[in-house]
Amino acid sequence: MSVEISRFGNCRILVIGDLMIDEYLWGKVDRISPEAPVQVVSVLRESTTLGGAGNVVNNLRALGASVAVAGVIGAGSNAHFLLKAFRELGVDTAGLIQDPERPTTKKTRIIAGHQQVLRIDRETRHDISEENANTLTEFVGDHISDFDVLLLSDYSKGLLSARLLQQVIGLARKNNKIVIADPKGLNFKKYAGVTMITPNKKEASLAAGIEIVDDRSLMAAGQKLLADIGVENVLITCGKEGMVLFEHGQKPYQITAQAREVFDVSGAGDTVLAVLGLSLAAGASFREAASLANVAAGIVVGKVGTATVSMDELRTALEPSVGALAVKQKTLSDLIPIVDRLRAEGKTIVMTNGCFDLLHVGHIKL
Repeated sequence: MSVEISRFGNCRILVIGDLMIDEYLWGKVDRISPEAPVQVVSVLRESTTLGGAGNVVNNLRALGASVAVAGVIGAGSNAHFLLKAFRELGVDTAGLIQDPERPTTKKTRIIAGHQQVLRIDRETRHDISEENANTLTEFVGDHISDFDVLLLSDYSKGLLSARLLQQVIGLARKNNKIVIADPKGLNFKKYAGVTMITPNKKEASLAAGIEIVDDRSLMAAGQKLLADIGVENVLITCGKEGMVLFEHGQKPYQITAQAREVFDVSGAGDTVLAVLGLSLAAGASFREAASLANVAAGIVVGKVGTATVSMDELRTALEPSVGALAVKQKTLSDLIPIVDRLRAEGKTIVMTNGCFDLLHVGHIKL
């Protein structure tokens, strides 16, 4: 793999999509409620982070890119949280529209140990107003030339309607910009004209109308999507089985995932979208970009909660002598939140050290 990740800091990315907040309540379960046959979760810690398209932005900034974000949020405390978080990340928010009539999406996940017990969604799914759609289109038209890549993060919350998508994609193509979409829904034809779509296996199966049960049906679904919807490339993410890239005139390119423990797949698709965009902006081929995105996804699923991948983690994972150890080797700044979380879960933290030594008589006596 020859992706120049050192170039990521020079990349300029515009993210358009459904912005949301991911809230986590971390706790433990040690009894059943006397009121109903349900678990009682004793909350030990709370955390809040950027979710949806916001997590794409977070991943991009973690890897050093210059980022602007466009979308529609509400006007309450949740919207203020998003604006503050983006400001602290150094993200350009000129493309954000605040609509008092539209609540900001918030997902609350309750986690006991490493298991998600419950998720609570507070959201609206109806389309944004025509006025807001026109404002977004105007923003893209005025600023698209400032960016290398446009990323579309669709969570089916009403922002990326078929009409808005075609207007935005048309502007990007007119300016010869790369456009990558993380799609949702059954109608993938609304993404016609994009450079690449990145559905997961379930999404690809539904959109293609082919039940994916093995490699053969996976290949059939990918080829059907590539032939039918008018996109240049289709990358189907398959979880622990890796990814498959479908390109016109090429055999499907299968990318195997490294075997590692999976704690949480929340936001893995956001990481894939971010790393694909950065890699292509840095001059990588589609196959190189997909391979690096696969590595990045393997790192974030080893973390609990909506997470990002750091430049150090990517560098480590790309070292031939290290590879799968990327999720094991941590810097001090990486370890601090991990240890805090484990303590909140009531875990015992043990530190060991040691050194390599020649075999001698003392070892034999032991």
